[in-house]
Amino acid sequence: MDKNGMHDRLRWGLLLFLTPVFLWLVLLIVLPQIDLLIMSFRVESGYGDSSWSLYNYRQFFEEPIYWLTFVRTAVYSVLVTFLTFVVALPVAFYITKVVHPRFQGFLTVLLLLPFWVSELVRVYGWMILLRESGVINHFLLRMGLLQQPVEMLYQDATMIMGLVYTSMLFMVVPLISALESLDNSLIEAAYDLGANMGSILYKIIIPHATPGIVSGSIVVFMLTLGNYLTPNLMGGKNSLWFTEQIYNQFIASFNWNQGSAFGFLLLFLSSVIVWLGLKLTRQNLRKVVQ
Repeated sequence: MDKNGMHDRLRWGLLLFLTPVFLWLVLLIVLPQIDLLIMSFRVESGYGDSSWSLYNYRQFFEEPIYWLTFVRTAVYSVLVTFLTFVVALPVAFYITKVVHPRFQGFLTVLLLLPFWVSELVRVYGWMILLRESGVINHFLLRMGLLQQPVEMLYQDATMIMGLVYTSMLFMVVPLISALESLDNSLIEAAYDLGANMGSILYKIIIPHATPGIVSGSIVVFMLTLGNYLTPNLMGGKNSLWFTEQIYNQFIASFNWNQGSAFGFLLLFLSSVIVWLGLKLTRQNLRKVVQ
């Protein structure tokens, strides 16, 4: 077969491979998002007519409950991302640099095991542990450490703990991938020169793992910002998560126009914060996803 024929076969094979992916992106992601964007600028009248307007977006700024929940969700999402990093970095460092190589795969599988179960089941497991009649209260009462049960659920701290737990894997895996390429001799040389663990962490480990930190932070932040299940179940009625506002507009009020506007405001917020994070860390998406 000549070179032209081989080139044509490769081109048609690539086209056949990319066509389903392209159709999936266009039909299931791009077109629905365009439809929701158009819907967010439409206002339905009482007679079945609609008109173009910024009314749905003005409602967001005119109602304090909306933009306060919006800001609260953004702040808590950033906090959850930071706490997830604080928890995940020692775990990733221990697996890649401390434990014997023969046990690294086993420990990684142990990290993956809880995520083989649905998020709903895992959240309900935490609720069984933390509720007033739950396992923890039962043992604390039996040991005499409590005189009466304490309600540990439906608090901001509990909700944040649940969000960190459900997101940790998406931070640990990029960190493990980044730290595996870190030469152990750099850490040993730093110790020999008198550096303490804090200096090694800030001058060697974190700079080397920055691409993994940024990629993990983006995933954790986006998942936390758009999470509905964990804030609703573990935070209760006072969780005030913006995704619940979107749910209420779509499902409870059947106001798809308002819900679409809220959804795009959340998309805009996530895009701005991710862009700021990339600028502050001097990273780019191409380098992060490698």
